[in-house]
Amino acid sequence: FRNQYDNDVTVWSPQGRIHQIEYAMEAVKQGSATVGLKSKTHAVLVALKHSQNLQLIRKKFFMLITILVSQLRDLLLMLDCYETQIPTQRYGRRPYGVGLLIAGYDDMGPHIFQTCPSANYFDCRAMSIGARSQSARTYLERHMSEFMECNLNELVKHGLRALRETLPAEQDLTTKNVSIGIVGKDLEFTIYDDDDVSPFLEGLEERPQRKTQPTQPADEPAEKADEPMEH
Repeated sequence: FRNQYDNDVTVWSPQGRIHQIEYAMEAVKQGSATVGLKSKTHAVLVALKHSQNLQLIRKKFFMLITILVSQLRDLLLMLDCYETQIPTQRYGRRPYGVGLLIAGYDDMGPHIFQTCPSANYFDCRAMSIGARSQSARTYLERHMSEFMECNLNELVKHGLRALRETLPAEQDLTTKNVSIGIVGKDLEFTIYDDDDVSPFLEGLEERPQRKTQPTQPADEPAEKADEPMEH
């Protein structure tokens, strides 16, 4: 709900909050769920494909976007976090409702970066953003120690399992709703869509909560209690 402290990014609430930035951070949580993780040799991004949100920047540099679509063009022209920070400091400006996971590879190895509407950015070993992303982050935290030694196929499967955690129990990952982006040592940026995703999904075990449960026989109706005898 609107209040007297959320009209502009230069106004602080008595609790020390800037509501306009918080609103922009919340907008990121409404976007498509996305997961990024890396090993010693590769960086992988996995996204729910509601729209084309994997974007090539350079052959060794690509990103996965959770964004208000109307702001995409402007953001790609001002990717630097300095430009993102300006709307958080000047009167009459509005923070971008944008979250990025950026994957790349250079002489130092693979990288996963997260940028936020607050203009903060983080160098991550693994991260998830978007709707229901906390469930994916819980999976990533639980398996974090395994990622660095994974081969490429295992790394992608970890990303898919984490992404699957963001789905309702009645849904699952398919070739129609998943995009995979990979970059790494001796591998330029590659996007896998539609049928190209199938080999990765085929080796994925069924969700534990979706496994068929044995049918339980209907409870027998309770026997009618003996009525007390009339005296």
